[in-house]
Amino acid sequence: MARPQSSEHKMSREEAGRLGGKATSKKHDRSFYQMIGKKGGEATSDAHDSQFYKEIGRKGGEATSETHNKEFYREIGRKGGSS
Repeated sequence: MARPQSSEHKMSREEAGRLGGKATSKKHDRSFYQMIGKKGGEATSDAHDSQFYKEIGRKGGEATSETHNKEFYREIGRKGGSS
């Protein structure tokens, strides 16, 4: 149960979000999260064009290349090639 707020303790957004997430996870199972993920993906797809996906892919690729070395790419290449 959430702790009552007092003048001594104001709940931060982070704490409120964490508590809300815990409460939601207690109420719902995996299929609930799959369903809302699918709905969110469909809504995003309806709202954006291919240029949006190209841009987020480019940004993600740049971020990954900044944090990973050649060995990382070799390994994921091997994994992809073996499937």
